[in-house]
Amino acid sequence: MHNELISRRAMMAGCAVGAAGFLPLVASAQPGPSTAIRPFRVHIPDAAIADMRRRLRTTRWPDRETVDDRSQGVQLARLQALVRHWGSGYDWRRAEARLNALPQYKTSIDGLDIHFIHVRSRHPRAMPVLILHGWPGSVFEQLGLIGPLTDPTAHGGRAQDAFDVVIPSLPGYGFSDRPAGTGWGPDRIARAGDALMKRLGYAEYVAQGGDWGSVIVEAMGRQAPEGLLGIHVNLPAAVPPEIGAALAGGGPAPAGLSAQEQAVFDALRAYGAMGNSAYFAMLTARPQAVGVGMADSPAGLAAFLLVHPGFANWSFGEDPGQTPTRDEVLDNFSLYWRQGRDQQRGAPDGRNHRAGGGDGLSRGGLSRAGTMGAPRLPQCALLPRSRARRPFRRLGAARNFCQ
Repeated sequence: MHNELISRRAMMAGCAVGAAGFLPLVASAQPGPSTAIRPFRVHIPDAAIADMRRRLRTTRWPDRETVDDRSQGVQLARLQALVRHWGSGYDWRRAEARLNALPQYKTSIDGLDIHFIHVRSRHPRAMPVLILHGWPGSVFEQLGLIGPLTDPTAHGGRAQDAFDVVIPSLPGYGFSDRPAGTGWGPDRIARAGDALMKRLGYAEYVAQGGDWGSVIVEAMGRQAPEGLLGIHVNLPAAVPPEIGAALAGGGPAPAGLSAQEQAVFDALRAYGAMGNSAYFAMLTARPQAVGVGMADSPAGLAAFLLVHPGFANWSFGEDPGQTPTRDEVLDNFSLYWRQGRDQQRGAPDGRNHRAGGGDGLSRGGLSRAGTMGAPRLPQCALLPRSRARRPFRRLGAARNFCQ
């Protein structure tokens, strides 16, 4: 996940350049021609919100953890406090209003209805940017970017730094359709992202991704579709196959690594030994098993989402100056609850996580250091430039791939 501002200058100077829960959902989007772009609004029935609150109030809790840290998962007292607020003080209508204040649409791409936010800048010649979220994220985490990117002069920037912003919900997330079968891995979602931008009339654009969105945007960079000018990722997770094999099998590091690459290898091994990728193993190996509990219990959903090592560091403080606030966390969790209840499955992308990681790319469990409490790995060592160049046909004049 990310909440950092992308400036147009940083985007073009620091990019890797390619070839160039609730039931039911009520919304205004209606079925239409396959290429139609239909306006969309969200409205969750009061009865569905009441059902979620009832489930939160009647949660059957496990025993307290037997350790004094989070090594066994989210700590019980912390989760109980969050669930109490979710079931009583939290207001979904406020979150719903935030979404409905923005131009939202749906369109059918490759057989799925894709939900997206599309905000055009008032400045001429704004650069179109496609922004992709990750797991367990959503469009909610991107809302704070829209104002500074579309209207930089109102935030201390320059008109020539303006963007037209397109923020879709990935297939299976939020208000986008869920694939009925496997095969919707990063490469296919990448092609859908390009199709969306072309359908909106953008002959040229750039793409940005965080977490799982980074993997998809990196796939776009490899595919290098016509008109994609550059990519920007805040999870540059390029793990070569020989490194991945050594990590998975517990073997020694391959010979010939530089000191920087050896440091990354050691950090990745330590990261895995701490169990930080456990959630990913479950999503890729047994998503149905995970989905049962998450589709039935919002508290169970929250407990699983908080296994993510970045999310586990959130403070959930009542101080509105903290990012994310407690209600911002619950906006995201409520959206995941909606998609689990609406689709009758709780692991939104687990069936298609298995399709990822090809062509020498892997999530690797990495996140940007310092972003939303992500794991503290040496950031510029995460992706030595020698490794970063390999998956892409061309790597532009990037000043520093780690920024």
